[in-house]
Amino acid sequence: MSMNNLNLEPPLPSSDSEPESSSDTESSSRTGASASPVHEIPKIDLAGSPYEIGLQHGTQLAPQVLDQLRIYRDLFQETCKFDWATVRTVASEFQGGISRLAPDLLDEMRGIADGVRAAQHGVHPGIDVLDIIALNARSEIALGQWDDGCTALAWRIRTQDCHKQILAQNWDWREGVGKNLAIATISAPGKPQIWMVIEPGIVGKIGFNSASVGVCLNAIRARPISTSLLPIHLLLRIALECDSIDKAIESSDSLGGAASSQHILIADKDGARGLELSPRGAFYLKEDENGILVHTNHFLENKLVDEPPWLSGSPVRLERAKAICGELMQELGHERLGEIDAKLLRTRLFSDTVNSPQAICCSPDPNRVARIQTLFNIVMTFEPGRAPCAEVIFGKPGSKEESGVYTGEL
Repeated sequence: MSMNNLNLEPPLPSSDSEPESSSDTESSSRTGASASPVHEIPKIDLAGSPYEIGLQHGTQLAPQVLDQLRIYRDLFQETCKFDWATVRTVASEFQGGISRLAPDLLDEMRGIADGVRAAQHGVHPGIDVLDIIALNARSEIALGQWDDGCTALAWRIRTQDCHKQILAQNWDWREGVGKNLAIATISAPGKPQIWMVIEPGIVGKIGFNSASVGVCLNAIRARPISTSLLPIHLLLRIALECDSIDKAIESSDSLGGAASSQHILIADKDGARGLELSPRGAFYLKEDENGILVHTNHFLENKLVDEPPWLSGSPVRLERAKAICGELMQELGHERLGEIDAKLLRTRLFSDTVNSPQAICCSPDPNRVARIQTLFNIVMTFEPGRAPCAEVIFGKPGSKEESGVYTGEL
């Protein structure tokens, strides 16, 4: 089966189609309500060469990586009718591009595979780098047929007494993935330190670095797909290895862009940009006159790809998030905008259930087999002269079933 370059024209579904950790658990930085066992989130600290970072990742999160492989094996079969042998064949097509464009990340993926095998003492001897590539290219191999949604916000706040950048999102996906989520810090020579919420086995996700650069992600369902370019999760990681938005954009451009259509909302201390990426080119969005940039699961300016409507709730969430930001500005007034913080945004914006189940705070749709909901909320804050930081809650904000607050600072 070949998906090579820009010739892929998969059929797109109609609109609105459908473990226990062996590592330490982050608890000392959790505040608020007690977390239920499903929200006892592992925290792993990774350091060294790319291979060593991967080896530690695979060793410490082996049960979760194996469960992720099981989940995605079932999802590929359910949504794409791909058996795992077919998935691995497509993963092998991505391997050449990854080797050429991001060899360090390929070494890290080899380390993850070796770490999982070592931790399982040979119980799963067949796990190899192609399985890990399949996890990292899951969005691309699925031909854009998965239905994960997210709502992301960047807000540059400038008042007489406050100068800060907020970057935040709800991440919505299949319920079964929630139990495997982890927090990882990565320290590599010559690069900023990274703090991320991760899906085990995947080298890049949502988070920030010690240079106050952060990334969020919105999935876009569009075609084509290119196996010669980098999967979006690798581009997220590469962005977090940069010390500014400009450097991250330069890196993405120099690598040829993304293998699939995706949106990265990226921010640093000085502002934010929306990167509407695709194999056919990118559009870079700017904040509005109030310093706000909101994105959901459809492109706003990139018209280079074939993007049929798919999530009817995406435009609703976009306008709803903008409206809530407007309400906050009106209620607080300009000089009190500095009061906007993670707690206020969780309470007012990210717990919003208007247009449920396809709300900003997403709940499973009883009319669909796929059980998709908000799995975590993250709010990152970057301020001059202060360490970058984040607050994360796992589960649906405001549901009274979410975790306490996990905090990260670099």
